[in-house]
Amino acid sequence: MPSVAIRHVEPYTDEWLHQPTCYVRRVVGLLGSEVADWWEGPCDPRDATVKLTDGTALVWDEESGWRLGTFVSGGPGQHTELTGVRYLGHGLLPRPERVPQALQDARAGVGASSAWRPCYRSHRNCRDGFDVALDFYSRLVDA
Repeated sequence: MPSVAIRHVEPYTDEWLHQPTCYVRRVVGLLGSEVADWWEGPCDPRDATVKLTDGTALVWDEESGWRLGTFVSGGPGQHTELTGVRYLGHGLLPRPERVPQALQDARAGVGASSAWRPCYRSHRNCRDGFDVALDFYSRLVDA
């Protein structure tokens, strides 16, 4: 039986800090012309913002997944502030292909979207295996 090597990334290294980028890039690519800009946020928790052309933004963080709201403030290296937030649902790291439909559902206030913040994990649990899931998207880009 072949062995499977699992690669954990050391917390708070540059690689770990930028690990969500490959996942977010895939979502940005699928959202296409709806995206006005996007950037990485800070850590604790790690997050990323996708500013949309309609004045809203999607924010992903490593504790509660994707949320949609009206963009108030934020920028590279800063946590983004939104109003009227709805969480997209479908877990912490939904397949990128599911995010555009989840975004439409959140805009309509239907489906798995909710105004209540889910908490799938704590960013303090650096060695809980979440980096392995994020690494999957890094390997897709490198392949």
